[in-house]
Amino acid sequence: MNTTKSYSKIYRFIHWSIAIAFTLLLLTIFLRLTWMNKNHMADIIGNYLSQTNQSLSQDELIILAKKIRQPMWQWHVYIGYVLVGLFALRFTLPFFGEMKFQNPLQKNLTNKEKFQNWTYLIFYVCVVASLVTGLIIEHGPKALRKQIEDWHKLSIYYLVAFIVIHLTGILISEFTHQKGLISKIISGSKHTL
Repeated sequence: MNTTKSYSKIYRFIHWSIAIAFTLLLLTIFLRLTWMNKNHMADIIGNYLSQTNQSLSQDELIILAKKIRQPMWQWHVYIGYVLVGLFALRFTLPFFGEMKFQNPLQKNLTNKEKFQNWTYLIFYVCVVASLVTGLIIEHGPKALRKQIEDWHKLSIYYLVAFIVIHLTGILISEFTHQKGLISKIISGSKHTL
């Protein structure tokens, strides 16, 4: 059995923690945009109340719907705090020789490596922007909240795009020139027979 380059435990911990946190964030966003949409929930509540000869105004129904989904949305905030910590750790680790950043402007890189490095650089810039806007929404001045929320909502687009690019790249690598890449990020080393 021949073992090639391996990923450290801290690298794998950070990688999978970030992946899980982003998945949970996407779940809260998906729920908010679909089944737990305030207007959809208000309609369900309003229909039920009308069947029992009760009624609330549309504004009251929206307020009730927001209160019902508030605990789920609070998890979005908690996961955001976890991501702030994970990315603070991620950006600190290169100073200790772990998880170094790859410079896309470095000479002697292949086009594939340049694309990968630019993709990660753009992803990190977008993540920092999302985390900062999220913190401003939670702790910043209320006067900026609406504008910042609009910017923060754009996060879903870069995140979904990055996930698609990332998973596509992994699958292409796994089935072409980097066989064992998936097992390497799970177990820490790639084993070939």
